[in-house]
Amino acid sequence: MQISIRRQCELLDVNRSNLYYKRRAKDTEREQQLLKAIDRQFMKDPCGVKKMVKYLKRDGYKIGEKLTRRLMRTMNLVAIYPKPNLSRAHPEHRIYPYLLKKLRITRPDQVWCADITYVQLVKGFCYLVAIMDWYSRYVLNLKLSNTLDADFCVECLQEALGTGKPEIFNTDQGTQFTSEAFTSRLLDEQVRISMDGRGRVFDNIFIERLWRTVKYNNIYVQEYSTLTEARAGLKEYFELYNTERIHQSLNYKTPWEIYSGLTWPESKNSKHRNLKITHYATVP
Repeated sequence: MQISIRRQCELLDVNRSNLYYKRRAKDTEREQQLLKAIDRQFMKDPCGVKKMVKYLKRDGYKIGEKLTRRLMRTMNLVAIYPKPNLSRAHPEHRIYPYLLKKLRITRPDQVWCADITYVQLVKGFCYLVAIMDWYSRYVLNLKLSNTLDADFCVECLQEALGTGKPEIFNTDQGTQFTSEAFTSRLLDEQVRISMDGRGRVFDNIFIERLWRTVKYNNIYVQEYSTLTEARAGLKEYFELYNTERIHQSLNYKTPWEIYSGLTWPESKNSKHRNLKITHYATVP
């Protein structure tokens, strides 16, 4: 028995006009422009929706709070300033205390940290998760995905733990990091879990600085077209970041020099960790 489209819509309580609606190309192009503008402005000033609307209007964009809020949620962008419910975890996930307050971090593999950032492509977007050694700023592993599911974060962690482990692992309270799959993997390795406090601006500051560096020095410059292209370009950039880019905060040494304990001539010729960057999902 064949049911008419009208009847199917009535049974499912769906407006029939939705079946025939096709997103206009110019709307998609406009949103891509807005996503880029929001991402760049957020790197300059990690503000909330109302302030972002003001910035966008100053730059000539006609946009309201509703669209700005939707786009910022798509990008997983949250204003960085103290306020209630800054980091929203899953209500059924356990939240762990912040362990780094007043802790002297004096050696590699004492503390690792992780975070996710949004990566704008020419047509579309994806997300990048990075795991970094806090003391040396050495990036241990990366993974790209076109979804915010926890799976790509768990896989990134699994690969990083294949070559070592920290005493403490610090993240924000995002659902990817509070998920049982992620936390149980750390507990299996007897790693202590630390999570940023709500509204705490500087709890995971070093990886926030990492995102600013990689976006201005690579992502905005390259304007990657596809996820595969982004993977190749970011792998090359992070290899340079780890082994050749000196940091003033590291007394003008590279992260690999600090992490490995080798001097520059030795570290340049040494075999460092094989930095992996793979994609969990593909972008159409």
